[in-house]
Amino acid sequence: MKTVSLSGSLRGSVGKKDAKLQRRAGKIPCVLYGGKEQIHFVADEKSFSKILFTPEVYMIKIAIDGKEYDTIYQEIQFHPVTDKLLHVDFLQLIPDKPVVIAIPVKSEGVSPGVLKGGRLEKKLRKVKIKALANDLPDFIMINISSMDIGDSVKISDLKIEGVTFLDAPNNVVIAVRTARQVVEEVVPGAEAAAEGAEGAEKKEDGKKEDGKK
Repeated sequence: MKTVSLSGSLRGSVGKKDAKLQRRAGKIPCVLYGGKEQIHFVADEKSFSKILFTPEVYMIKIAIDGKEYDTIYQEIQFHPVTDKLLHVDFLQLIPDKPVVIAIPVKSEGVSPGVLKGGRLEKKLRKVKIKALANDLPDFIMINISSMDIGDSVKISDLKIEGVTFLDAPNNVVIAVRTARQVVEEVVPGAEAAAEGAEGAEKKEDGKKEDGKK
């Protein structure tokens, strides 16, 4: 997993009043847990742009007062009205302790079904996994080169050594669905043939009616 760095400073006091003061100064209150004890610290608000506002998932190496911690972010709090970043919780990664995290899904290749006019649908943008820190992938890659119209990839189809997938096995991750234009192109001229048959039927019915008279 890719790693980014973040610098923080220990908070002198913990509370709502101090948190407001820190935010006014351009700092974001944070908590690091998962180790021997919780660590309350602040980090510059600008440093979160690359970490949080991206579809990628990173391992975050946090430096706090001369010590470094390998972490991933677990919870983010935003202001309900302004969407301003308020607080971030980080989980410390322990080498022999598995963690749960949501990993983005990507696709590669060209689907034969899409070339026929089908529609590629990503049902899940991220999947939840459980793995040791050293086994955490950057993303889940799905090859769609053999996917025709009607084919799909489910959670149960995903296999990565050292990784346990936690979503329901029957959940569809990606699929190729039939588009309307595909149906029209499969039988070209079908509509015109149907109209011709309908017209012939009406003429035949008209003849029968004339004969009765």
